[in-house]
Amino acid sequence: MITRVGEGETITARERRDVMILADHEDISITYSRYARGERGPDPHVHRGHTDSFYVLEGELQFEVGAALEPLRVGSGGFVAAPPNVLHTFVNEDDVDARFLNFHTPDGGFTRFLRGMRDGYPVAWDSFDPPPDGGRPASEALVSAAGEGERLVTGSRVVWLKAVEPNLCFAEWALDGPFEGPPVHHHDRQVDLFYVLDGELELTVDDRVVTAEPGTLAWVPRGVRHTFAHAAGTGRVLNVHAPEGGFADVLRRMAD
Repeated sequence: MITRVGEGETITARERRDVMILADHEDISITYSRYARGERGPDPHVHRGHTDSFYVLEGELQFEVGAALEPLRVGSGGFVAAPPNVLHTFVNEDDVDARFLNFHTPDGGFTRFLRGMRDGYPVAWDSFDPPPDGGRPASEALVSAAGEGERLVTGSRVVWLKAVEPNLCFAEWALDGPFEGPPVHHHDRQVDLFYVLDGELELTVDDRVVTAEPGTLAWVPRGVRHTFAHAAGTGRVLNVHAPEGGFADVLRRMAD
């Protein structure tokens, strides 16, 4: 449940593209990718039963959404989510490599599809050609640049809610100084996920304590006891709950 970038399961390792699976669970799957200039994602498509989300770590991606494939340029720290039946694809048109995380909530067969593509056998999954009506409008894609989203402050933690959908709650935290997480707890109906962008986070999962540095992913399945703490300095962390399960309202109630 603890994975560092470089330790994931390799799907693609080429000069112009790397793709690795970082987490594989029915509620959520996460991949890390590097795309060089000109590398394009899949043909425009929709998902009928899950949300497809992206967080840009470095560089820039151009997303194309809706029936008209409206272009959206998203740089480092930017977030895009395509809810079910929103047509979408993406490409790197910048001069530098783009590095990004891709979240499928729920998985919808995505990791089986990736392994089949790598190993040379077809796998059907929750991905479909553009529907005759073009799908839901582009305006229903969720898009936020770095430092954007619903802003919530709790002590020394600032939270930006990037997406609140039935399939996920996607939040980015900024931490300044010590911050104590909740008592050790578990979730009966959600996966709880942390990805450290900057600084360090101390994670307790069952009886294991891990210092998570940048590029570390910790994903906690249902029923597993956990908590976290930030000791000093500054940090940035992604926190994702899948499905959403009311977590956004918890964060709102905690806000100062």
